[in-house]
Order: sequence, then structure tokens, then C-alpha cells
Amino acid sequence: MNKLVALALAASMSSVAYAASETYVIDTNHTKPRFEYSHFGYSNQVSRFDTVKGTITLDRAAKTGAVDVEIDAKSVDTGYALFNEHIQGEDFFDTAKYPTITFKSTKVKFDGDKVAAVDGNLTIKGITKPVTLTVTSMMCMPHPMAKKDACGANVTAQVKRSEFNMAKYVPYVGDDVTLSIPVESIKQ
Repeated sequence: MNKLVALALAASMSSVAYAASETYVIDTNHTKPRFEYSHFGYSNQVSRFDTVKGTITLDRAAKTGAVDVEIDAKSVDTGYALFNEHIQGEDFFDTAKYPTITFKSTKVKFDGDKVAAVDGNLTIKGITKPVTLTVTSMMCMPHPMAKKDACGANVTAQVKRSEFNMAKYVPYVGDDVTLSIPVESIKQ
């Protein structure tokens, strides 16, 4: 009997959760966008950004949403302080002139009840290009420590750095860049 009551309660709570648009704030401690590229064909190098902020809005009943993200380009972490400074220079991120990277969605695509992809505009060095973020996994549930609803996902995309005026050393250092973004967010 207790199992039936718990199931009924859970079902009623889940229908409430899908009743309206919900806004989640990105948890910067658990959201570290990574980028990967070929380094002279020897290996793929992986670096990340440590400072990210933004919001994710979802209306799962209407199957709509929005994503608005800002990355501090100066927070790039290659694992090597001297190289961090190098790629913040004019040939690459040019963080003195363009301190932020942004992504603003134009459409959130659902597959059933889950977000499958997010189309939007990625801006790096003042250049904006359309990009599709593919959601490889996503889960929303009550956060056990924050005691609030939370959503998390793993997201990937492919871009060409030459399209953002960062083509130095192409083709020796790969033009194709894989973005891998683990994201966690807490409902407000």
C-alpha cells in the first residue's frame, strides 16, 4: 500500500514539474566546457574554461526552451600557464579585446520528454556562427544536496576555429575543434 501511495505522489509531483516554464542557473562548479583539437597529428589536446555563467529555461510540456551562456575566455586552462597566456593572444582568443564567449539558443529540440539538441549562435572574437549542440545525456531530478530541482547534461558540438579568426598553424594544428560541455544547473 505504501508503494502505491508513493507512486501516486511521485506521479502527481512530476506532472506539476512539467506544468510551466522553469529557469535553471548554471552551476559554475560543475560546468567546465572543454575543447579538443589535433596537435600536429601527434595527439588530441584537451583544454577547458573554468568560469561559466548563464541560464537554461525549459518548458517540457510545450517542448520549448532557451539557453543563454557566457564563458570567461580568460579562464582558459590548458594545464600550462604559459600556454594559457599564448592562446589568450591576438592569434587565438584575443581576450584583451574579446573577454567573453557567448552561446544564445535559437531553438531547443526535444526527443520525447528529453532535450536532444540546441540550435544557437556561438560568438567568439566578435564573430557569430550558427552551431548545433547535441545533447548526449540529460537528467532532471531533485538535487540531493541543494534540496532544489536540478538538471544536468552532456553536450557536444563541432566547430572550425578558422571560422572564428583563429586559424594560426592550420593545418598543422587542427582546424576542427570538438566541444564537450558537461553542464549542471539548479532551478531558481
